[in-house]
Amino acid sequence: MGSGPRTSVACCCVASPHLTGLLVVLDLVGIFVFALSGALVAVRKELDVFGVLVLAGVTGLGGGFVRDVLIGATPPSALSDWRYLLVPVAAGLVTFLYHPALGRMERLVAVFDACGLAAFCVAGALKAVDYGLGPLPAALLGMVTGIGGGMVRDVLAGRVPVIFRGELYATPALAGAVVAVLGQRYGLPLVPVALVGAAVCLVWRLLALRRGWQAPVARLRTGG
Repeated sequence: MGSGPRTSVACCCVASPHLTGLLVVLDLVGIFVFALSGALVAVRKELDVFGVLVLAGVTGLGGGFVRDVLIGATPPSALSDWRYLLVPVAAGLVTFLYHPALGRMERLVAVFDACGLAAFCVAGALKAVDYGLGPLPAALLGMVTGIGGGMVRDVLAGRVPVIFRGELYATPALAGAVVAVLGQRYGLPLVPVALVGAAVCLVWRLLALRRGWQAPVARLRTGG
């Protein structure tokens, strides 16, 4: 009886070609748009080209790196697949060269960031399920995948991470991850599951941006 769970987990670790391809696409899309946002922050902080590339890289790769280490997918994709390193470098260079145009498209950059969040939360959740995690841990890891790079970016840039500023950021990522995990658990078609999960996260995040939705914050009492 002791060998049953190990066999099950081991089988889960061998992804189907369809799942592998989908995860790579979601990862690369998320890396590119997150790297754009990280590089734009670096430019506004007046960092040199190396600083721009570093901030683009940690923003694009941070969440996926943490995910892979936590689930035992080593070496992480960011170190074993050249595409994962090329994409943030390309995004960083594009931003460094054309940052005046990108800077004028603040709303578009926010949309890109929301798209990256949607892609990463689904990719992280599905990969966690594939490596044998239960529904709740997989959903939480999907959220961490989505928010991890942005947190590292903000810390390195000397800013309060966006998830601590009252913005609805982690919650949409968790919702999208939950949808993906549940769809995978009940054997629904993989691509529609990923699209619906990403759509839930994306729509929620964009509505929060447009309508100014905020998470509740503690109100300090002043006076006697």
